[in-house]
Amino acid sequence: MAETVQKPELIIRQYNQLTPYEDRFLEMKHFTENRDAHTPDELWILQHHDVLTQGQAGKPEHILIPSNIPVIQTDRGGQVTWHGPGQLVAYFMFDLNRLGWNVRTLVSYAEQLMIDLLKKYGIEAYAKANAPGVYVAERKIGSLGFKIRKGRSYHGLALNIDCELTGFQTINPCGYAGLEMVRIHDLLSQPPTFADLCQDIIESLSSSGYFAHINIEQK
Repeated sequence: MAETVQKPELIIRQYNQLTPYEDRFLEMKHFTENRDAHTPDELWILQHHDVLTQGQAGKPEHILIPSNIPVIQTDRGGQVTWHGPGQLVAYFMFDLNRLGWNVRTLVSYAEQLMIDLLKKYGIEAYAKANAPGVYVAERKIGSLGFKIRKGRSYHGLALNIDCELTGFQTINPCGYAGLEMVRIHDLLSQPPTFADLCQDIIESLSSSGYFAHINIEQK
């Protein structure tokens, strides 16, 4: 008789204040290194203070203009990107083996989550096979980068709501020279708020069927 796969529990942490990148990076890394087969998965939804983050194999020449924005070396995939106020960041601490996912499944899930969020507000977005992330009319609106350790993921996605784009203008975003970034704010006269999009993500995960139970924590 086939063994029944037990669906994991999920804890969603929604941060309602700006939170320092380095603190959350070290916390999710520690969480992933110390979890076991019974640890619930976690998803953190938040906004950071201004920061540039450099991927594990990031090339310094993609930082074009020195600025007062701090640069933090991370262990995710990809090149340099910007995070800051007005950008929704979601970190996926998922046990991929337990979910029956591989890395491609995770990337596709994160991209499709952003595409579905945007579609709800009438924005037609799409993914590209050779350039991870989500695009609207060739402009990038959502980025992603992950780290997988022993079959468990951390890091995640970033979706531009109404952030300043000046941080992106100091770099080649994700290593692509001349890549234009766009925000939901640029495409809609009444864009959703960070809180609106948090609720949309919670509802999407709740109806996904991947998790046995979801707990929501407001931080």
